[in-house]
Amino acid sequence: MTRYIDVPNLARLVITKGLPVCLSEMAEYIQQDYQRWHDFEKCARVANHSPEGVIELMPASDANLYAFKYVNGHPKNTHNGMLTVMAFGALADVDTGAPLLLAEMTLTTAVRTAATSALAAKYMARENSRSMALIGNGSQSEFQAVAFHTILGIEEIRLYDIDREASEKLINNLSGYPGINFIIADSVADAVRGADIVTTVTADKAYATILTPEMIEPGMHLNAVGGDCPGKTELHREIVENAYVVVEYEPQSRIEGEIQQMPADSPTVEFWKVAEGSAPGRENQAQVTLFDSVGFAIEDYSALRYVMDVARDLNIGEEISLVPNLKNPKDLFALLQPEVGIALKKQA
Repeated sequence: MTRYIDVPNLARLVITKGLPVCLSEMAEYIQQDYQRWHDFEKCARVANHSPEGVIELMPASDANLYAFKYVNGHPKNTHNGMLTVMAFGALADVDTGAPLLLAEMTLTTAVRTAATSALAAKYMARENSRSMALIGNGSQSEFQAVAFHTILGIEEIRLYDIDREASEKLINNLSGYPGINFIIADSVADAVRGADIVTTVTADKAYATILTPEMIEPGMHLNAVGGDCPGKTELHREIVENAYVVVEYEPQSRIEGEIQQMPADSPTVEFWKVAEGSAPGRENQAQVTLFDSVGFAIEDYSALRYVMDVARDLNIGEEISLVPNLKNPKDLFALLQPEVGIALKKQA
């Protein structure tokens, strides 16, 4: 049997555990898996691009579990009342190929993206960082805010979005989270000025320069989340050129990340090296650090593993017959016999 987690199930899981707890625990799962990087079969995601967006398949596996996520990115969807990003995924047993988990991954991806951002910042930002600018206040922004407050202790978050109502939405949604002071800025420059950490999470599929060189101050940590497909960036090239750049999986980031603007031999460090301690998160306190995050399949593997463990512990979701369970595994045709069909209908 396969455990099935739909959107209401996943929402119940997060509400039951509490979002801060889910973010912290998922970050631990992601850290554990990055620290055993060499255990995984890895590849850049398989992407089908169209003028309006992208549809991607993201697989990762080790000797025990195989995971994949189907995800899209269509920035104009909100004009039609649809989400920009929608996803689902599965986890399977490597020894048998049997599916163990089928789950929604739209809400799950929001949690894992924020958990990954805060985890990277824990290694890369200056100690005692307390202020952050959050540029782009759409669907991912609340999760980023809670993650950085929970995992790094961020106390002040300056918000900017070209749609002021998006910033007001964020403040309204997080009014129940104590310990965060939100300020709506009138411009990107105002939001960024003096911030310890700058997170950019915008949606437009375009070569954009949300951050320009004159905005960047010594010691800042930049968390670039929105530039996550070919032809989509958020940072001026000069910023990337002068920063200490950490990526998730270089072959994928060269195609989709901020470093798509750079020569193929521009220096980068893969995050697994930082997580295991073989490379520093930053080299000095004045250095500008950049986590060029595009999302990688190991993070989805970690997220699905976390969801499966917690769903089992809390008895959330349902067991479904996603694949046949036959008395004679050589007789698939038996499913088409009338008496078998009637029995299956009664079970449903």
